[in-house]
Amino acid sequence: MSQLDLAIAADVSARHVSLVETGKSRPSAAMVLRLAERLDVPLRERNRLLLAAGHAPRYRERALDGEGLAAAHGAVAAVLRAHEPYPAVVIDRRWNIVMMNRTLERFLPGVDPALLRPPVNMLRLGLHPDGLGSRIVNLAQVRAVLRARLSRQLERTRDPELAALYEEYLAPHAGDGGASIEDEITTPMVVRHGERELKLFSTVTTFGTPQDITLEEISIESYYPVDAATEALLRALAAD
Repeated sequence: MSQLDLAIAADVSARHVSLVETGKSRPSAAMVLRLAERLDVPLRERNRLLLAAGHAPRYRERALDGEGLAAAHGAVAAVLRAHEPYPAVVIDRRWNIVMMNRTLERFLPGVDPALLRPPVNMLRLGLHPDGLGSRIVNLAQVRAVLRARLSRQLERTRDPELAALYEEYLAPHAGDGGASIEDEITTPMVVRHGERELKLFSTVTTFGTPQDITLEEISIESYYPVDAATEALLRALAAD
């Protein structure tokens, strides 16, 4: 984005944007936030921009299960319960599991206990051969979908821990084929459970216009059955 494009989007003069960018003008906190919003900067990075400009951070980061986010925590828990008998999980910005529903817990027996030590990482749990990776029938496709998704996340955040996960689990398999980006929405995940196979697709839910770093960085991964056989098996597991 050029200085002029940003100035038009932020409804300020191109000269002022130029002065801010070259360090000849110290922007107000309001201007920092206005420019950051137009550039879609994550809340965590907006705090860093404010500090760099000599202002106090604006956005808080609190534990999801703490008193300050009790209403949000209750809403997330309700979503997880309501999604049963289908699996659902809440992950943070580094794919660490924050919460999960009882259906997903039923898939964890047999997983290497080392992978279940907190913080449990969803990406590592799903792709490691001692986790769920050995049970995913179309692992190449799933890796391709995750590679595209994680690449977009890295482009936005430059998070070193995410980069390490990418290099360990996705980069070595960049040429193994599978789903393209165009297939991402409809590509199912086929999971072997005992003698049966479940076909699932997923959706991602995030908080709208969050003003808290924690809420901006968590997402709810909800899985749905692709066919009647999968739905019947999930309901049978829930009833067991």
